[in-house]
Amino acid sequence: MGELKVKKLSSKDDKVTYIDQLLTDIKALDEMLAKGMFEKDPIHIGAEQEFCLTDENWEPATNADDLLKEIKDSHFTSELTRYNLEINLDPLKLEGKCFSELHKQLKTLLKKATDIAEKHDTKIILTGILPTVTQEHLGPDYMTPLKRYKVLNDALIDIRQDEIELHIKGVDEVNLHHDNIMYEGCNTSFQAHLQIDPDDFANSYNWAQAIAGPILSICTNSPLLLGKELWEETRIALFTQSIDTRASTHILNEKESRVSFGNNWAQGSVSDFYKDTVISFRSLLTSEFEKDSMSELKKGNVPKLRALNLHNGTIYKWNRLCYGVTSDKPHVRIENRYMPSGPTTSDEIANMMLWVGVMMGRPKSFDDIHLKMDFKDAKSNFFNAARYGMGAQFHWDGKLISSQNLLMDEFLPMAFRGLYRMGVSPEDAEKYLTIIEKRVKSRNGSRWMVEAIRKLVKSHKTPEALRILVATMHARRTKHYAVDAWQLPRGSEYKTEESRKKVADIMTSKMFTAQESDSAALVVRMMEWKNIHHAPILDHYSNLSGILSWSDIKDDINSPEKMKQSISQLMNSDLITVGPDTPKDEAEKLMNEHDIHCLPVVHHKKLIGIVTSNDL
Repeated sequence: MGELKVKKLSSKDDKVTYIDQLLTDIKALDEMLAKGMFEKDPIHIGAEQEFCLTDENWEPATNADDLLKEIKDSHFTSELTRYNLEINLDPLKLEGKCFSELHKQLKTLLKKATDIAEKHDTKIILTGILPTVTQEHLGPDYMTPLKRYKVLNDALIDIRQDEIELHIKGVDEVNLHHDNIMYEGCNTSFQAHLQIDPDDFANSYNWAQAIAGPILSICTNSPLLLGKELWEETRIALFTQSIDTRASTHILNEKESRVSFGNNWAQGSVSDFYKDTVISFRSLLTSEFEKDSMSELKKGNVPKLRALNLHNGTIYKWNRLCYGVTSDKPHVRIENRYMPSGPTTSDEIANMMLWVGVMMGRPKSFDDIHLKMDFKDAKSNFFNAARYGMGAQFHWDGKLISSQNLLMDEFLPMAFRGLYRMGVSPEDAEKYLTIIEKRVKSRNGSRWMVEAIRKLVKSHKTPEALRILVATMHARRTKHYAVDAWQLPRGSEYKTEESRKKVADIMTSKMFTAQESDSAALVVRMMEWKNIHHAPILDHYSNLSGILSWSDIKDDINSPEKMKQSISQLMNSDLITVGPDTPKDEAEKLMNEHDIHCLPVVHHKKLIGIVTSNDL
């Protein structure tokens, strides 16, 4: 999509022109497949590195565009948010020390970005979801100001005709409505590409689907969102829901999400696969197409199938089939989109090598996997891995087997065989697959992060704990140790300056609240039982309407008449409130000026926290 000037597909003329181009692209694809024009050998690999940018306070930065202009390197490109960038690595032949070469280029390009970022007090973080992202960072102001992102946002929201719903339940729970696609920008991936033989398309693609769950389980690195502990790889649920065009209805919705694992094994040819996506998903965008695919083919040129690629670019299968042209030769490849960014470049290359090795090491006994494994087992394996990571169990070859046993006994030996078969250097294979083996025996990125945040919140408020977490992740990554060797944070890695602290840094978000209609006697007793000094009162719409302070009602406890009233008749409705971004010093000044000991924290009339004199 980045290659084209896109616009929303809305007018009748645009639709006619675009559909004509799309159908012509499919016709050209059919002809190229029939003529055997596709490159089959040598096989190439490639990768894309997405990364996060933070400011000195380890919160999302806003200067991605400025850094991109200063970097001046075509390997780099923008992403949806102002705090993400992407590196596109050069494709390499799958042979020799290709993974070390890929790793070397990745480190060189990251170093280039790091040097420029540091001049602007900006840090680069490799993680699936940046832990310090808050709802504030998910508004339109944080969207990269490129037309194609706004066009995509408007097109998706227009189809849905309702706010986007986000509901993810893990150890904690997030349940939100949102009016744009910015939650998609939370997701940062390390996307690996593997060229495949189009004549063996269904076999290769189905094998990629079958192995996705076990591969993902060892790679998970996104357990936190908005300070909540959710899935081991929360990206899988978050990305699916953040651009879901299917609005909730009163009837069973059988449509497939634009972000999906799929609903069945692939059948037929590459062209059949693309035709199914055209049938299943509405086209959202169009562009100006200067050349006709069939005309180009008749001239002896290889068409780029821009309309088909534009359509495919708005469908985000976790194993996405991609068409490309390199050195005037067409090829197809599988883009692995489920592996997260980080924790280190060594971990990422090891993840990629494991996937490529297992893809190329498929035993003959697993040919025609669609005849030997139920698709729902493959899909179940994938979502079990996303939820539980290395704690998942998988249905594999007629048995139920743990992630660790499957990886150690089946996948690692398979990966070695596949890599050796392709002529990959044994030294390279040993170097990176040993990282996977050590990780299997210890912990992956998500488990390190979970253990780290649980330790930190015992002695720090959650916002500060998250900053310390990100500071530690940055420090550990720059020492170039794989995640299995990382120690947990000490807690002293970062401390927010008092002058920079906001209400959000010190407030309590887990509060006792009551409704206006509640019995005064009940509310007072509950405050007494829990030694609560301030109780926010909510109205019928869950908006803040008052506050009940123990100092105001302690003399009324023994008055039967007053205790029979609703709490609305005793509460204080003359409220002084603050927002989450109010400076801590300002909140303290308000309390002193008004001689109060509590400030409700409100965002759009909704109570999100409370600050007391004890917090200050």
